[in-house]
Amino acid sequence: MNARQILERAEFSELQPRKVEHERPPGLWCSFAQVNVQQQESTLLLESQSITNPPPWYKIIGAVPPSEILTRPQPTQLRDQHMGKKARKPSKMFKPHNIRYEEDELREQFYSDHPWELARPRIVLENDGKDGQRCDWSSLRQRGRPLDGESVVQRQLWLLHNAPELTPEHVYDIARKEFYELRHEEEVERRVAKEEAMYTGAYFGKSALKVGMELEDETYEGWKVWATKEYETMVQQREAAYTGIGTANEDDGLVPGETEEAVEDVDPVPAAV
Repeated sequence: MNARQILERAEFSELQPRKVEHERPPGLWCSFAQVNVQQQESTLLLESQSITNPPPWYKIIGAVPPSEILTRPQPTQLRDQHMGKKARKPSKMFKPHNIRYEEDELREQFYSDHPWELARPRIVLENDGKDGQRCDWSSLRQRGRPLDGESVVQRQLWLLHNAPELTPEHVYDIARKEFYELRHEEEVERRVAKEEAMYTGAYFGKSALKVGMELEDETYEGWKVWATKEYETMVQQREAAYTGIGTANEDDGLVPGETEEAVEDVDPVPAAV
């Protein structure tokens, strides 16, 4: 469309009762090319003074033009595609990327070797999520922080960054041995504190081990009663199978098979003369 055609269109629009200022603004249903053409036409009309006021959407479209497509653009294909195969869109276009940190592999290794550490109660409340970064992990023991598997992970991470000559296996052995020593110290301190308290008259309830043993004994006694009943039932069924109880004929006390044999053994009666 040249300038002459645009001017003729503008003169024709002046004869119409509808004004150009109230033209429907381009929306999301318009493509990028359509919006660009409408903006160019409005610019030429303003330059030729065919219209005095720009449309309400003129400045907005010029400052923030709409995107070409509303979906995420496809990545550039670096490999050659076969011409005979039908082009397919990537199936994982909108799938988020898998985010992994350096500590994830260390956690998997530790908790796979020590699964019962997950059963220990832990305090997961933190101030801002960066409490572990404020600790000096040159030592495994930290003031105000309980000993757990996360301490071993942070200790390994510190050794990997500050002792590059050590291998990951050697670092894991060092942190694991330090963890065992501190855990043993805690168990000894807890046991001594309990003995001292009991010596001064304190009374403690049943331990978790004792409660578990009592539940196991109760379950075993219930199973023994059930097993005894099952054994007696099996013995009765075996004896009934050998003696034939419940299968004899009530009329003559003979088994159906024995009745036929008895009939064959009877001597025939001689005929009357």
